[in-house]
Amino acid sequence: MEAKGCRYQFRVVVLGDATVGKTSLLRRFVEGAAGTLEPEPEPEPEAAPTVGVEFYGRALQLPAGPWVKLQLWDTAGQERFRCMTRSFYRNVVGVLLVFDVTNRKSFEHIPDWHQEVMATQGPDKAVFLLLGHKSDLESTRCVSAQEAEELAASLGMAFMETSAKKNCNVDQAFQTLANAIQQALQQGDIRLEEDWGGVRLIKPQIPRLPSRKQHAGPCQC
Repeated sequence: MEAKGCRYQFRVVVLGDATVGKTSLLRRFVEGAAGTLEPEPEPEPEAAPTVGVEFYGRALQLPAGPWVKLQLWDTAGQERFRCMTRSFYRNVVGVLLVFDVTNRKSFEHIPDWHQEVMATQGPDKAVFLLLGHKSDLESTRCVSAQEAEELAASLGMAFMETSAKKNCNVDQAFQTLANAIQQALQQGDIRLEEDWGGVRLIKPQIPRLPSRKQHAGPCQC
């Protein structure tokens, strides 16, 4: 959907260990909005090593009424890309922390990802949401929803479970994060700053009328 009527742009980064399915989530959200994306096998390959970060975008209408444009940053989870991805943390307003419910280590590393962002941009700058991905793989689950909820509460954020393969709670996750950012803006917890790219005010473009060109008559030489 086009973002011509959007009022704000929210910059969101998706973080987590390699192979937790960050790219699957983003592709399902962006490309699957119209129901054209077929279920994909897990795990989803990470961003190309030569890039380290890939970019996506989609517009959302919030319950309060306004449309917002989400600028989404997909980061590679491998350690060798961390120096590159850290440079993006300062200019984000939303953070999706993703772990794989079948991968215990990816869950245990969530506090480290959270601390990295906090150390880069300071407290009360970004809105976080914890996602337990691949919830469709119930038979191999090793992290319970209750345990993840307790971790989320200890870090001061909400928790949801998602499955890109089943298209479960994917739109809801991004909608929940966008709503929380909008509420923080309304309450003054997050403020627009000229030198910060986390939130941008999009000014409506006034269409220009086509200029009328006067056609010269036949030469009277």
